[in-house]
Amino acid sequence: MKTRIIAIILLLLGSAIGYFDSASFLAPNSFLAGFSFRLGLDLRGGTHLVYRADISQLPAAEVNDAMDGLRDVIERRVNLFGVTEPLVQVESHQNEKRLVVELAGVTDVKEAIKMIGATPYLEFKMERSKEEQDILIEKNKKEGASVEDPYYAPTGLTGRFLKKSSVDFNQTTFEPTILLEFNTEGADIFAKITRENVGKRLAIYLDGVPISTPVVREEITGGSAQISGKFTPDEAKTLARNLNAGALPIPIELISQQSVGASLGNEALARGILAGIYGIILLAVFLILWYRILGVAAVLALGVYISIVLALFKLIPVTLTAAGIAGFLLSVGVAVDANILVFERFKEEARSGKTLEFSLQEGFRRGWTSIRDSNISSLITAIVLYWFSTSMVKGFALTLGIGIIVSLFSALVVTKTFIAALGVRRVGSMASFLFGSGFKNIPKESHAHN
Repeated sequence: MKTRIIAIILLLLGSAIGYFDSASFLAPNSFLAGFSFRLGLDLRGGTHLVYRADISQLPAAEVNDAMDGLRDVIERRVNLFGVTEPLVQVESHQNEKRLVVELAGVTDVKEAIKMIGATPYLEFKMERSKEEQDILIEKNKKEGASVEDPYYAPTGLTGRFLKKSSVDFNQTTFEPTILLEFNTEGADIFAKITRENVGKRLAIYLDGVPISTPVVREEITGGSAQISGKFTPDEAKTLARNLNAGALPIPIELISQQSVGASLGNEALARGILAGIYGIILLAVFLILWYRILGVAAVLALGVYISIVLALFKLIPVTLTAAGIAGFLLSVGVAVDANILVFERFKEEARSGKTLEFSLQEGFRRGWTSIRDSNISSLITAIVLYWFSTSMVKGFALTLGIGIIVSLFSALVVTKTFIAALGVRRVGSMASFLFGSGFKNIPKESHAHN
């Protein structure tokens, strides 16, 4: 227990030294410019926007689907704006529904606010004839810009005529389909469009982007229509949600805007990275001095652990925030703690006269139960934090959870592999020193265990 406490204190001490000694590390034109991990709003700088949604005109049963559709539309708008890493989420605040948008690295905030604030716009366009397409293509070439869509023409049928959209399943093929229901005025417009354009494509546009281009098979009257195709259930649900986003427009009002400067983000990132480096170096020195050859194996395993975790952060990918970096550093302590538990169990077995090989096996076997229980409890905490907390704490919980899972592999597989590679079978003078710890060596009078 004392050793574990000392290791944690040294990790925190090294992190604190690195945090307050980062002035020379603030070089955004060199290191930080090449830091290719995804960075959150607090590190990269950007804008945090909070919108209040007006759901007063919506039935209670349709609020959640409408908000999900609105969120999808805003995400698409932000991505078109050039933001590759937006965070758009729906939050409930008392009796209100709010949309929280975080735009990391956005420079033109006014334009982003303008794009986000507009209500989703749904419209139906009819496929033009080949002659019309050729004429408009030539016209656009002469004028040097696309002034008019050469392939689809407006019909006057927009989202305000669509009552709702839902997912159904074909009773014969069991494939998902999308059902459309128009109001009285929309039913008349839709009947006229389908009557005059059988065999042509009727494109459905949301915010100027086509989301579906079904072919009109026959005149459709009565205000109800069906879109069929090779949809997966998720694709059909997404399409219906996007249609409802335009059919049930939700006005949103900007109620909060906060900006984070890039200089603050660079400083926080530099301090966090340097704190981690200092803490890990100090911890590595302690492990080697206290556990000798076992400490060397632990440090090598710790290097593998850090490499795996950082690779996962890159591949998933994980958006790193200041809280996320803190979670990663805490997970380093968890990984080291697992090694210490194994080493302490090994010392107990070796000093009772067992061979090194048997003592190491017993150290991992006996240490596993304590490692398992402590890591499971920590993992449960991380899951609860991620599930119920805000975005900032989610980053901490995610990096901590990933670190805990990888630490199990590191302690029980990687460390064990490095130690097994040493190939020591008996306790001689050199082995007695190398496998000792603190100020004590392993007794030379070890005997084989039956």
